[in-house]
Amino acid sequence: MKNQKTKKYINRELSWLAFNQRVLDRAMMDDVPLLERVKFLAISASNLDEFLSVRVGGLEIVRRSDTAITDICGMSASEQLDKIRDRVNQMNQDQAKCLAEKLEPQLSEKSIVRMREKDLSDTQIDYLRNLFQEELLSTIAPVAVSGGDEFPLLTGSRLCLCVRIKNGSQLKPVNDQSGSTSEADPKLPEPDSRFVLVPLGRSLPRLLTIPADQGFQYILLEDVVELFLSELLEDQKIIEAAPFRVIRNNDLALEEDGLADLLSGMQEVLAARRYSQCVRLELATEASDEMRHFLRKAVDVEQDQVGSISGPLALADYFALAGIQGFNDLKDPAWPAHAAPEFERGADMFKTIAGADQLLFHPYQSYDPVVQFINDAADDPKVIAIKQTLYRASKNSKIVEALERAAGKGKHVSVIVELKARFDEARNIEWAQRLEHAGADVIYGVRGLKTHAKLCIVVRREAVGIRRYVHFGTGNYNESTSRLYTDFSLFTCDDQLGMDAVHLFNAITGLSVPQTLVKLAAAPINLRERLMELIQVEIENAQQGAEAWITAKVNSLSDKQLIDALYKASQAGVKIRLNVRGICCLVPGKKGLSENIEVVSIVDRLLEHARVFHFHHGGEELAFLASADWMSRNLNKRVELMVPVEDPDCKLRVLDSLRACFSDNVSAFKLNSDGDYQEVTRKRKKGLKRSQEILYREAGDRYAAHTNPRTTVFQPHVAGEEQ
Repeated sequence: MKNQKTKKYINRELSWLAFNQRVLDRAMMDDVPLLERVKFLAISASNLDEFLSVRVGGLEIVRRSDTAITDICGMSASEQLDKIRDRVNQMNQDQAKCLAEKLEPQLSEKSIVRMREKDLSDTQIDYLRNLFQEELLSTIAPVAVSGGDEFPLLTGSRLCLCVRIKNGSQLKPVNDQSGSTSEADPKLPEPDSRFVLVPLGRSLPRLLTIPADQGFQYILLEDVVELFLSELLEDQKIIEAAPFRVIRNNDLALEEDGLADLLSGMQEVLAARRYSQCVRLELATEASDEMRHFLRKAVDVEQDQVGSISGPLALADYFALAGIQGFNDLKDPAWPAHAAPEFERGADMFKTIAGADQLLFHPYQSYDPVVQFINDAADDPKVIAIKQTLYRASKNSKIVEALERAAGKGKHVSVIVELKARFDEARNIEWAQRLEHAGADVIYGVRGLKTHAKLCIVVRREAVGIRRYVHFGTGNYNESTSRLYTDFSLFTCDDQLGMDAVHLFNAITGLSVPQTLVKLAAAPINLRERLMELIQVEIENAQQGAEAWITAKVNSLSDKQLIDALYKASQAGVKIRLNVRGICCLVPGKKGLSENIEVVSIVDRLLEHARVFHFHHGGEELAFLASADWMSRNLNKRVELMVPVEDPDCKLRVLDSLRACFSDNVSAFKLNSDGDYQEVTRKRKKGLKRSQEILYREAGDRYAAHTNPRTTVFQPHVAGEEQ
């Protein structure tokens, strides 16, 4: 990002693209297992698809509105789009090069081979012909088109083949939509040719396995269809065929003002999203100028919105290849989650939490206790109420099943289901309806805000009276992503935290302002103010010559007010270390501005997702877990939580996790003052330190120490070994 050298801030979109480049870089590293590199390639492609449909889609809306809205750097929407498209085109080239020049040759050496027509034996061609005739032919349906208003409304990101055929054939498709073309436009196809689209069914696998004597051989779906096009388009002369896809704008906001029914309103948004405006057309490089011009006009995009792709399109589909069975030597060694010693099988969940606050670090430690907590609450006759937020739940959620069961048993179950969780709206609508049918009170979020806080309150009647048990999380109540995302869970029955949680939950469900929060900080109520106060304390201590520092771990940092406060703290002498996985609009290490700020990003096998804040605070060393990133949307437009970690053992573990991040010299990248990232230098004397591996090992050591505390391990001294 050379253009950012003189800037005080980094553009959000370019910063995100830099993050996705770090993901793609993992696909290019020879010391990463080969199939894991395929996975990183697929992740980078999936990330890019979402970025184009949401962020670019949103910028297109701003550009067309002709408003003077600018970003944190003062760039207009048009200026941002110009820079984004150049960067996206380069990333597409890098992805294609990574696949063609690095991954596919190395996969072939390991007997994982992508087959082309020229590679197929007669037996394999016969197999594919039978597959085409028996399955594919019945699923796909060609559509003859002319473009314009009669061009079919292709859903976003769906892979298609565009076929140019010669007119005058004996047979013509029944569903022909061809129309007249303008002879005045010399770029249109010759009058003796026309186009047919072949949308490839979403139900069909993209990578088709071919029987092979040894190893694993596969072929892409579009290659098979193209191989047998003459059977699909009988008696028609095929001039050319090329794959393409349309990426549509998914940044369609729900207009809540005056909306009586949020549920039906969200269903309308989901329907509209399928056929929204095209923001990018991706087309294979082998397509002719005639085909390129035809498709561009048909989907109504400008020339700079067309991406020319060398090699396969839609590389997110390569997740299937990364997950093939066998070939374990080409994958990361398994990291089965360690059991949490505090919640051993058969332990009384509520008694354990009542004894002391409990902290879990997923997925290094199992997510089972979180599910067990809600299951036990559903079945325990002493539990009278459960209050929970749901932002993203898994497909077959045991947590939702437990809430249904609890409601069926007559417990008071209140659930805030966020219908506006992007790309999970349809699933959340289903969960909300199921919970309502079970008898739960379901609240569809808050008007104008997204409920992003992760909170579950269990109210239990005990001998001492009513006691509130609370689970706070940095991640979603999702059993599937809990195995892939690093997140903390904090269980507590602290009276004040429980009361704060109840006040906040009831304020959300009752659409009111909560009573004063004593320990919790919540957005958009007081979270921003609390963070600013904590930063200001460090500034004042530094100005008085006292020790002052801030350490934080977030997914994104883009809020200008917080960035400016951190700049002020750096200038006062506060030492600041930030672990920012993705977007970072702050420029670190710049003399006179931010020389006391260090920023690192970790990209490894697990997605860094926890939000952790640590302030020296005059030696008190305050630690917090949060659901919120340091972004304006989180602080202003979402219901978020920041919870203090007060138990000494829990706090120590949280702080140890931060130290591990800043010791990483295997998977860490450092953000320089010029806006570029570079790999953290590996120092031989200190050895390799991979933070995720360290944290996984520590979780195992914790369990081993608890289950066999008297075990003594004798470690012999090896002559010549460095001490």
